[in-house]
Amino acid sequence: MSTTATRPALTRLREVLGEVVDLQRAAELLQWDQETYMPPGGVEDRASQLSTLQRLAHERFVSAEVSRLLERAEAEVEGLPYESDEASLVRVTRRDLELAMRVPSDLVAARASAAARAASVWREARAASDWSRFAPELEISVDLSRRLAEAIGYEERPYDALIRMTEPGLTTARVASLFAELKAFLLPLVRRLADLADRVDDRVLDRPCDRDAQLALSLEVIRQLGYDLSRGRQDLSAHPFCASFGPGDVRLTTRPGATLRGAALLASVHEAGHAMYEQGIPRSLDRTPLWGGASPGVHESQSRLWENLVGRARPFWEWCLPRLRAALGETVAGVDVDLFWRALNKVRPTYVRVDADEVTYNLHILLRFEIENELLEGRLRVADVPDAWAARLHEYLALERPTDALGPLQDIHWCSGMGHFVGYTLGNLIAAQLMEAARRDLPDLDRQLAGGAFEGLLGWLRERVHRHGRKFTPDELVQRATGSPIGAGPWIAYVETKVRAVYGLG
Repeated sequence: MSTTATRPALTRLREVLGEVVDLQRAAELLQWDQETYMPPGGVEDRASQLSTLQRLAHERFVSAEVSRLLERAEAEVEGLPYESDEASLVRVTRRDLELAMRVPSDLVAARASAAARAASVWREARAASDWSRFAPELEISVDLSRRLAEAIGYEERPYDALIRMTEPGLTTARVASLFAELKAFLLPLVRRLADLADRVDDRVLDRPCDRDAQLALSLEVIRQLGYDLSRGRQDLSAHPFCASFGPGDVRLTTRPGATLRGAALLASVHEAGHAMYEQGIPRSLDRTPLWGGASPGVHESQSRLWENLVGRARPFWEWCLPRLRAALGETVAGVDVDLFWRALNKVRPTYVRVDADEVTYNLHILLRFEIENELLEGRLRVADVPDAWAARLHEYLALERPTDALGPLQDIHWCSGMGHFVGYTLGNLIAAQLMEAARRDLPDLDRQLAGGAFEGLLGWLRERVHRHGRKFTPDELVQRATGSPIGAGPWIAYVETKVRAVYGLG
């Protein structure tokens, strides 16, 4: 992105926006530290620090100077192409500013502080499997989410305001329609596959997995996929995540398990998908609102594409299984590609979302989407969340009531408010659309993956998705990349094809 003397307002606007981004990244670095290395005694101090940084970033962004500069910059870029860096910067900044100006700074600070405190309580509550310990924090989180929705404004449902902030162009009704299509497809499929469980033997995944070996293998694999370790690192955390502090520092965390079923490999591949997205955004967009993923849903499409459509595909394991053998030795002795690939893709309803197979995963998100809406609209009390959770878990996955730790305490996301989870299902749908389009352009993609050549797919994603940063809304980006707006059809077709192959249904 280049500015000239003929666009002085745009030049100055970029300088101010860079200060905002610096403050936001400093806050994110503190959050990364809280999840990785911070001692437990630092919670109160960290809550104050995050509250201050996020309040200052918000106040700087909604300042009168930014409004004046943006108005002048709009005149300076008039007539430039819609997709140009300059026009996009002004357009996206205007969209972000109009939303940010509706939110009081004290609400921004309160949400940051509450999230930091809630995260510490959540860890204790999950360890004790005691919902009552976390319930007061969720009461605060729900209240703050309602206040945020009221500040943003909505016509139909509070969730509309939260989606507007994260997935611009989408609505609660649109997301609910996608879920309805998925639900109609998934519920009978899950019941049918439960009757066919004996067709796939997945006992190999219960074999022990050496901790150091799985971590070393995961690092080797994500480097091969395209994750640039000169601009990143892998650490450990209770819940794997990716954090970006600029083009030269994009980090991820992973979580090792005791067996192959819970091994770190696919968690690392998932987070590497996020990280490679951030590493693929041009430095010319850095320190502006254009640097970052188009939305949480689009971001999740990158992690789910690499984890599932690549990492759970047979060609990938033709390349990776020899490396798994070299790393684990006798653990996978005598295991061939077909057995391991089918085991990895067995549909096996589970209590924990992050352990879910591709088929049942979206039902976990639907459960949360429905509960969040009921909480926001006052149709469900926080104290009754475990009951609502258990009822839906039984209806959707035929599982009995879980412990609190395996139920509503399994995710940290509610510490920072409502509205996060829809991006996971949107990511699944977008990933399938992108992979369908990539296969049209890369007809020998499976051969490339089986040979450990991932640069073709990564290059395709760089061109179609990564280089645009936040220029486009989710629908705009997906339409440009695939020829269609976000839909459930390609994902449903992908799952139908895979299930037939895994279960030998012809």
